Amino acid sequence: MQLFRAKILHFPQQTDSPQQDAVCYPDGGLAVRGERILAIGNFAGVVSDYPDSTLHDHRNHWIMPGLIDSHLHFPQTEMLACYGEQLLSWLENYTFPTEKKFADPDYASAMADVFLRQLLKNGTTTGLVYPTVHTSSVDALFAAASAKNMAMVTGKVCMDQNSPAGLADSPQQAYEASQQLISSWHNKGRNLYAITPRFAPTSSREQLSLLGSLAAEHSDVFIQTHLSENQKEIQWVQQLFPERNGYLDVYDHYGLVRERSVFGHCLHLTEQEWQRMADARATIAFCPTSNLFLGSGLFDYQKAKTLKVPVTLATDVGAGTTFNLFRTYGEAYKVCQMQQQALCPLTGLYLMTQGAAVAHKLQHEIGNLNPGTFADFIIVDPAFDELTSHRLHDRDTAEEVLFALSMLGDDRMIIETRVAGIVQYRKEER
Repeated sequence: MQLFRAKILHFPQQTDSPQQDAVCYPDGGLAVRGERILAIGNFAGVVSDYPDSTLHDHRNHWIMPGLIDSHLHFPQTEMLACYGEQLLSWLENYTFPTEKKFADPDYASAMADVFLRQLLKNGTTTGLVYPTVHTSSVDALFAAASAKNMAMVTGKVCMDQNSPAGLADSPQQAYEASQQLISSWHNKGRNLYAITPRFAPTSSREQLSLLGSLAAEHSDVFIQTHLSENQKEIQWVQQLFPERNGYLDVYDHYGLVRERSVFGHCLHLTEQEWQRMADARATIAFCPTSNLFLGSGLFDYQKAKTLKVPVTLATDVGAGTTFNLFRTYGEAYKVCQMQQQALCPLTGLYLMTQGAAVAHKLQHEIGNLNPGTFADFIIVDPAFDELTSHRLHDRDTAEEVLFALSMLGDDRMIIETRVAGIVQYRKEER
């Protein structure tokens, strides 16, 4: 039995009002037995119930749930911060050449380890991740995540048209390989599969139809893809699928719009598309650093909130410019500011913890610190350097701490990242 003493912050329930429903224990206790959380509350009460526990004293630090990154590309780790272009030329000049390397299983395995280390040192314990078209990249990521007992969502990227040699499959190959990978990995340990057409322009009608059939055969798998990121991309989709009523309708026609469908970006949706997203309870992954880096546009968070479309935060590495979700919230705040919209710090934390877990139907296992859930959590030191030591004080509220870290924080703020109770990252003393 382990007992952690710290300031503790989380959202125990689904909420439309994170500012009101956040639960904070200024002197909190978190009891962990094995992989799961046993109890949470004021330290005095928890230590009274479990007096013989091994104590970890972090009274100057904060404990929060492990973070959930709802859209990122693990092969693009090594091309982070390549000089930016617009989306389509960026894919051609940087992304596709890099992804070809992942045909080599050994290379994919080595990069999967690098990728997970970057997640963990930034406090992320779960990701909805794009690998490449190669099945070896999927196996590599699931195997690496399984070794650390991480909850990971990924699936083979499917692309059979408008794709360079070495990255194209066929409709039947995409279906059969995805079917086999679902059998091998989905719900095995903490692994979850996502049917992953890269985006509409790189999948033929036949491929989308077969992936829709696959989704119908497996009602609990995720579906992840991109939607309405860039104006030229949208025009291209209209040229490729003139019979469909817009970009979202391409996916909808083939049965790919439902709960657990996660669409990256969604910057230029029509009114009809917004309403369809709301009706389907499909999720938007808000990727602010990527949208700014590629000049794609500004996400309308207020529109999503008004229509109750589930929204999560995502780094979108490698067009995204950081693995750090706190900094990602900071950029989301600025995107909202540009549109005279509000995105408060507690809402930002909610979108990367419990809000994401609820959107992905995983709140019974991750996203919060409720008893019975996996002990995936982070220990944060707000005063991690000279500047933050002067900026932040012990009397500061949770909102003040979160907001300052969204502007000033980086991986140095993460003291420990625990997955299922086990330390998977610990900051080295310098």
